[in-house]
Amino acid sequence: MGIDLDDAADPAARAMEWLVLGAAYFLLLLFLIGVFDLFVSLYRLLAAGDFTDPVEVVGLLDSVLLLLIIVEVHRTLVAYARGQPVLRIVVSAAIIAVSRRVISFRLEDYGGGNEALLAAAALAVLVLALTVGYFLLDRVSVPGRLEL
Repeated sequence: MGIDLDDAADPAARAMEWLVLGAAYFLLLLFLIGVFDLFVSLYRLLAAGDFTDPVEVVGLLDSVLLLLIIVEVHRTLVAYARGQPVLRIVVSAAIIAVSRRVISFRLEDYGGGNEALLAAAALAVLVLALTVGYFLLDRVSVPGRLEL
């Protein structure tokens, strides 16, 4: 009498599904906390009269983009738990993450002009590659390929 590997793997697969769902609920909680924090930050910005300060506005936009990343990761976890394709969701989350970095890009964060130029070029390549990848995922279908 041998051990059936499928039967032995089922409890681990079920446990992983529950853990993925647990992570999705945790992200939901983080999102709710983030939205509350966003409104508190917006209130403080308006009360202090700093709503025209570009650094403050970029900081607020950075928070909004971070919330969007949380939403995309949550969508990824839910789709994964349902057995749905996740690659497009992951690429869109990566686009948001890189865009967040581009928007908050500051020369003062780098030691010199060459470092800043290299970082800017790397971000540009990432944005271009992710955008082309997303376009291709959305437009190209390959016969016989499993949906990603």
